[in-house]
Amino acid sequence: MSVIVAIAGATGAVGTELIKLLELRNFPVKDLRLLASKRSVGKKLIFAQKEIEIQELTEDAFEGIDIAFFSAGASRSLEFCQAAADAGTVVIDNSSAFRMDDGVPLVVPEVNPDAAFDHKGIIANPNCTTIQMLVALKPIHDYSKIKRVIVSTYQSVSGSGASAIVELENQTKAWVAGQTIEKNVYPVQIAFNVIPHVDVFMDNGYTKEEMKMVNETRKIMSAPDITVSATCVRVPVFRAHSEAINIETEQEVSVDKAYELWEKAPGVTIKDNREPAGYPVPHEVSETFDTYIGRVRKDISCKNGLAFWVVADQLFKGAALNAIQIGELLLTRENGIRGSR
Repeated sequence: MSVIVAIAGATGAVGTELIKLLELRNFPVKDLRLLASKRSVGKKLIFAQKEIEIQELTEDAFEGIDIAFFSAGASRSLEFCQAAADAGTVVIDNSSAFRMDDGVPLVVPEVNPDAAFDHKGIIANPNCTTIQMLVALKPIHDYSKIKRVIVSTYQSVSGSGASAIVELENQTKAWVAGQTIEKNVYPVQIAFNVIPHVDVFMDNGYTKEEMKMVNETRKIMSAPDITVSATCVRVPVFRAHSEAINIETEQEVSVDKAYELWEKAPGVTIKDNREPAGYPVPHEVSETFDTYIGRVRKDISCKNGLAFWVVADQLFKGAALNAIQIGELLLTRENGIRGSR
């Protein structure tokens, strides 16, 4: 079954990765339409060795489209996703616009694949930090329910978009040359620094990014009683997010048992040798598909505790890849695309 696909926000950091991954994964694209703001109209991008001209993202742009991947930001998703769904298109939205809506499934294919088929035209792609954490948590949770999660993230600048990648590069060059470092994307210098502040602060002292990990975890895992505390930090890494995770389970999960569960789990690679370079790091994980786990050990601070390190490419598994995997999932059933409407 080949389908007509649109990418809304095709010129952005995630949009360009979507184009790349559609080709890398041999997604059955019959025709591809690239949509963006008016200022990008007429520009051309390459897909399958062909130039495709960018068209303007409008409410009327989705006629005949089977699947639309949205990566244009929450405000544009709120403006255009429903129009696309009304035109008979299945929307897979990468923004935060619909994630917590009761009528919109929030899907990580390795975690809750069946939820993808309970849609009314819009499916939400979770936050990048939530995705990679839950790929690691789900096999453990299925074996022994997780009661509590403490997570600290080390998030690459790719999570802030293409302009942040440029900012880190420019600041690094300026520092080496002894020039003045300019700040535009972040409130303080990101080169050779860490910033314990991702997204806006909430009334409870957590940031919006941190609360996404709390609320999205509960929705995706269908586990409203899981307690989650997150600290999200931006680090001077170009792409791939890392997370230090501590969990407490109802029954003990040994390190060997955790290995066994992860080895059987889809989308997981274990790299855990207790020696220098025996663990996953962002540089080597960039532009790979899996979620990598290392530094696995018993958490000696609590009963039934387990601590581990998780790394995944934010632009791939944390965004574009997860969205495409949702699309691939829909294509496995006849009712995945059009039969639901």
